[in-house]
Amino acid sequence: MAPVAGMLKERGYQVTGADSAVYPPASTLLVSLNIPWHDGFRAENLQPPPDLVVIGNVIARGNPELEVVLESKIPYISMAALLEEVFLPGHRNIVVAGTHGKTTTTAMLAWIFQCAERRPDFLVGGMLPNFGGRSYGLGRGAEFIIEGDEYETAFFDRGPKVFHYHPDELILTSCEFDHGDIYADLAAVELQFQRLVNLVPRNGRVLAWGESQAVARCVQKAFCPVETYAVSAPADWNATDIQWRGEQTHFNVAHKGSIVAGLRMALVGNHNVANALAAVAISSCCGIGWDKIQGALATFQGVARRMDIKGEAAGVLIVEDFAHHPTAISATIAAAHMRWPGRRLWAVVEPRSNTMRGKTFESELPAALASANGVVLGPVSRPQLLEDSLRLDPRRVAEIVQGLGRPAWAMNSAAEIAVLLGNEARAGDVILVMSNGNFDGLTGRLLETFAKQAKTRGVAP
Repeated sequence: MAPVAGMLKERGYQVTGADSAVYPPASTLLVSLNIPWHDGFRAENLQPPPDLVVIGNVIARGNPELEVVLESKIPYISMAALLEEVFLPGHRNIVVAGTHGKTTTTAMLAWIFQCAERRPDFLVGGMLPNFGGRSYGLGRGAEFIIEGDEYETAFFDRGPKVFHYHPDELILTSCEFDHGDIYADLAAVELQFQRLVNLVPRNGRVLAWGESQAVARCVQKAFCPVETYAVSAPADWNATDIQWRGEQTHFNVAHKGSIVAGLRMALVGNHNVANALAAVAISSCCGIGWDKIQGALATFQGVARRMDIKGEAAGVLIVEDFAHHPTAISATIAAAHMRWPGRRLWAVVEPRSNTMRGKTFESELPAALASANGVVLGPVSRPQLLEDSLRLDPRRVAEIVQGLGRPAWAMNSAAEIAVLLGNEARAGDVILVMSNGNFDGLTGRLLETFAKQAKTRGVAP
């Protein structure tokens, strides 16, 4: 919602809004754009009445501002429908969808097209250092590159947001069960992606992850050409000879069995190689030369909160990541081991997403976490919204991890975690904090804890 507010302001609209607990990077983006907002929802925030209200998908009946909108007949629209009506028309839309990898892949595409002087419009679900920390751009070029979310659109539109984006080029990165609050099972998720694939015109294209039977089922009835990409299985596009050296990942790209390019990037992990492979494949299909693709990927700085180094104090490195699904957590831990080989790795997880807060992944989470050297789970976010029988039990997860041979704790707060790790971590360790929220400022708390230790010991922080 924050970047969409920025897009509207750049188009000349007067924009304001309301939310609760706005924190960086959304808050800093709004400040930089001089967009005011109200902290908290109140009826008086809609005085004088605006011409249009954009309603986010977290807003439900009973919200005081929504009730005023309905009672006063103020025109309203969803964020996705706003994009559909105001920003997407007139473009060739490149949409990145899937359970994992959407944000990084979309960001890579935007940067490749930017470096190729295609001046793309784009919207990404993360802040991009390559674009000065912004997550959108209005270059007014021929393409609109957008991350397509399968979560519901609004209280009055229960379909996925991505259905509003009219893809001409569609990347389907993965298909796993997620969003257990709105989808009953994997089949329900697959159905939405099948419907999305059915929206791609005959002169469009689908690029599908070739190592997933679920993805294969999603694209099997496509009316347009379908190509596949993979890291460890035969596909139309493959990444080969993957190596981490000189602080960069190096790999080759093969198309139809022939090497077409050698690439390097600062990102680490096979999951990021897969993201890059998807981005460069579509870029090549859209006519961008390999010299431009190589230069762009080599200078791509990643996405904020994806393996984001927050600082180092007392020899302990603090890293933040957005991972909040067992598959993403496992991939992120593996990438951290590759990036910092030989260093003891702590995995610290906040069960915050709607699916992670429930028991859906309680049996899968321990194995994903046990690939770290030590594990700490925070409290379940908003626990009062779930019955005890439906809520994830972090202590149970910690016990299972302990049974797998790793030290593990379940703590009641970010403050307690900072104290625990202040006692347990030592110089040379890496602490990987994973959450789709701000985890009550845990990364800052940890840096403060270890900076105090360094000062006490009289060593450089």
